[in-house]
Amino acid sequence: SVPCRAYSRNLKQMRRFLPYFEIGADDLEGAVSFYSKVFDWKIEKSEDGSDYWHITTGDEEDSGVAGGLGRRFDEWNSTVNTIEVPSLNDFAMKIVGAGGKVLAPKIPIPGVGYVQYCHDPEGNAFGIVEYDESAQ
Repeated sequence: SVPCRAYSRNLKQMRRFLPYFEIGADDLEGAVSFYSKVFDWKIEKSEDGSDYWHITTGDEEDSGVAGGLGRRFDEWNSTVNTIEVPSLNDFAMKIVGAGGKVLAPKIPIPGVGYVQYCHDPEGNAFGIVEYDESAQ
């Protein structure tokens, strides 16, 4: 998954924004067709050769929320919301301390930052993202 910054903001004033969502699907092309037809979203295949599609929900006046569409990785969680945080390491510790689970090591997204996937105590999947343009 490749969360992209939908718009820039002053990182010092950052709150826990929901800047990104992901939809998991078994039939990717069918899902692309469905969401683009129903919601008029612009959905484009990733240029990195992966089986991933980038979703633009807004237009030139309102950027909307950035999203992605990829292979379903969990049969119970077909949509994953990603929450912006100032530090993945700090928030991973907070998540575990509050009864959640970190599912995998942080994933670098070159030029964007890092993303990490977690479960809340009920088993709901979500992501956390730390923006860092120096990420490799």
